[in-house]
Amino acid sequence: MSTSRIAFLKGHGTENDFVIIPDPDNAIALPATAVVALCDRRAGIGGDGLLHVVRSAAHPDARGMAAEAEWFMDYRNSDGSVAEMCGNGVRVFAGYLQRAGLVADGDLAVATRGGVKKVHLAKDGDITVSMGRAGLPETGVTVTVDGRSWPARNVDMGNPHAVVFVDDLRHAGPLLSTPPFSPASVYPDGVNVEFVVDRGERHVAMRVHERGSGETRSCGTGACAVAVAAARRDGTDPAVTGSPVTYTVDLPGGRLLITELPDGEIEMTGPAVIVAEGTLDSSFREAALA
Repeated sequence: MSTSRIAFLKGHGTENDFVIIPDPDNAIALPATAVVALCDRRAGIGGDGLLHVVRSAAHPDARGMAAEAEWFMDYRNSDGSVAEMCGNGVRVFAGYLQRAGLVADGDLAVATRGGVKKVHLAKDGDITVSMGRAGLPETGVTVTVDGRSWPARNVDMGNPHAVVFVDDLRHAGPLLSTPPFSPASVYPDGVNVEFVVDRGERHVAMRVHERGSGETRSCGTGACAVAVAAARRDGTDPAVTGSPVTYTVDLPGGRLLITELPDGEIEMTGPAVIVAEGTLDSSFREAALA
């Protein structure tokens, strides 16, 4: 992390919260230790992850996408690890760009390590993200918590998800660590695990343990994975029926609407809120770099 003046913002999407570091020219070094310090809820700003706002042309991981998307979401988990994508993060990222006057209402392309995501910024504040198509690997796992075991549906949203349908969300346990799954070889780099219950027709609720962050109040890619798994379970696969299907997904931090189109494209709609902005104190910067 640079020792010069560093601005930050704090935002959330359905209470999945993020530290935002604007850095158009990619001039700020953000090693894992600095990300951990910034995301610390007691000694730092606090967040489930960090959104590093960089122009695509300025970042080696995004230069190949610069012709399609001016801005790159360099996303980090709260443990400092790099992640491919974060659905709630994309909404908050786009909301920041809109707030900062860097983009206008309407359509926007955002580069991520999971590819270029198309975003629509509505005037009413809701943001819709085209999340791409889900991959459905045939290999799955069994998830076990407190002696209960369930088969999990493997869904790839640019990052890996194991979706478990349960009778009661309390069966997920405290989610302080990654729920045990087997065989471990299916997810060699870890996995996001979603526990899901039905609330009504095309209406579910979920809890999630996010890889690298623990249980979070919301997970956008997880909500998409859950909707896809539910559609396959319920026989409402749009590729088969020819009609879009929308699931309401309730999370501890709020509600998302997930629509899957007949061509497989998935759209996520929900809020993005910026709650604070400021600059990092010099002593904190020095401590984070120590």
